[in-house]
Amino acid sequence: MAEPAAAALGRVEADAHLFPVRVYWEDTDAGGIVYYANYLKFAERARSDMLRLIGVDQAAIWRDGAMFAVRDVKVEYLRPARLDDDLLVTTRLDALKGATIALRQDISRLGAPLVRAHVRAAFIGLDGRPRRIPPAICAAMERLTGNGREEST
Repeated sequence: MAEPAAAALGRVEADAHLFPVRVYWEDTDAGGIVYYANYLKFAERARSDMLRLIGVDQAAIWRDGAMFAVRDVKVEYLRPARLDDDLLVTTRLDALKGATIALRQDISRLGAPLVRAHVRAAFIGLDGRPRRIPPAICAAMERLTGNGREEST
């Protein structure tokens, strides 16, 4: 399978992953406003591509018998997005410990906040039991902290 262009994965700047999203018809309700659940899809895409960009291969992790699973999400809907809007999903690492990762994801349009989400995911085996996040993944996640600041274009 061909690797996606780096730009398609977004970019890491300072301590955040930035992921652009365009709103299509399929994302909206009959009024042309983004359906609330689709913000979760935008956030999921951003998290997946963030991991890919920093070198975490989720398919390989799964083949090795583990995966990340969302444990809980808290979402605040501040303003609506509409058809053809260009959005930006900004993902920041809040905490990384043991078997869990906490992320803050903000979705904005032209710098104006639309949605704020706090996501906690667990690293689990395919049997559903928690596992410690492997050191290589923790090291990759350092790119999203003040300790491992690195810019990518």
